[in-house]
Amino acid sequence: MPSIELLAPVGNLECLKAAVQNGADSVYFGVDKFNARFYAANFDINSMKEAILYCKLRNVKTHLTLNTLIKDSEFEDAIDLAKEAYESGIDAIIVQDLGLAKYLIDNFPNLSVHASTQMTAHNLQGVLELEKLGFKRVVLSRELSINEIEYICANCNVEIETFIHGALCICYSGQCLFSSVVGGRSR
Repeated sequence: MPSIELLAPVGNLECLKAAVQNGADSVYFGVDKFNARFYAANFDINSMKEAILYCKLRNVKTHLTLNTLIKDSEFEDAIDLAKEAYESGIDAIIVQDLGLAKYLIDNFPNLSVHASTQMTAHNLQGVLELEKLGFKRVVLSRELSINEIEYICANCNVEIETFIHGALCICYSGQCLFSSVVGGRSR
């Protein structure tokens, strides 16, 4: 039987504390850049460090979202942010950009890198390729049926994560850039 983890999104310290105090096993959050919830509440570097420490003391895992596509001119800044989180004890970084992910996998020992739903992994072949690259977890596309999820889980060795709720965007995983144009919700 696979293990189940309650992973809650949080946008600030108040939300983080509420999630932790109400049983979240893990939380995920972004900082003020490089995350798909650019216009939502986000952490800054100092509150990110405070959040990681708060969770570590309570045995709750922390996941940083760096789940946007990274331009060449932004790459070093994204690496610097990842390094800051890594040195602060982040448990995982959720990534969309394949180049950034590969850099993190190759250069940050023992950091768990997760493939964001933004990567649109919606079949076993895609999951197996991400596993070969060194991802520890793949967040599947929201559109998969329970049978498709079960099939993928039974045929790979990487952790699988799924959403159990709807989306505010166009409800098609990996299309948040399009959604930002249509509805102005994310970046």
